[in-house]
Amino acid sequence: MKRIFVLALCWLACSAWGETEMPLNKVEVATDLPTVGRGAETVMTVCIGCHSLKYIRFRELVKLGLDKDKVDGWRGANPMGAAVASMLPAEAAAASFGKAPPDLSLIAKAREGEANYIYSYLLGYYTTPEGKTGNHYFPATKMPDVLAVASVTDPVQHAQLEQKAREVASFLIWAADPHAQERKSLGFYVLAYLFVFTTLLYLLKNRIWARLDKH
Repeated sequence: MKRIFVLALCWLACSAWGETEMPLNKVEVATDLPTVGRGAETVMTVCIGCHSLKYIRFRELVKLGLDKDKVDGWRGANPMGAAVASMLPAEAAAASFGKAPPDLSLIAKAREGEANYIYSYLLGYYTTPEGKTGNHYFPATKMPDVLAVASVTDPVQHAQLEQKAREVASFLIWAADPHAQERKSLGFYVLAYLFVFTTLLYLLKNRIWARLDKH
């Protein structure tokens, strides 16, 4: 029964991501570990039923700072060096439905608007007068309303879903470039080194020219 449910969910998700002409909502991407970690948990417990993160290895999640025991629970029997795969292999999805759900590793960079697109898409679900679910940002989507946005009318609950969508967007921005923070940190060290080196060269130049001026 569980496998049938996953197959049905993946069938709905096959055409999940698309372009939209509606103005995207703006979201501030977070880089702190608690926010990105909560986004990772949502992706790993909800989205991986159909989608994969083929460019992300489980060890990178641990390196990010996520709890190792939690990562171990997600990876199961897979080694730490394995890529995060969908519960439904792409071949099986393609054979069953003709198209596999898109990989999410680079989805944040592949869509115009990046984090704004993901955030807007997840919160863009609504219920039609006929009782069907639609999406303002991708009317042709077949992906289900995984956050149950369309059924929420309470402002407090909707704010909580907005936060969850922000967390997912933040995690997928990290997944699209896991080493971005490392490069930024390295950049600061390089700039500091160049500043010190340039200062020393300047002082050395002044000392040399001071001696030449005496002659």
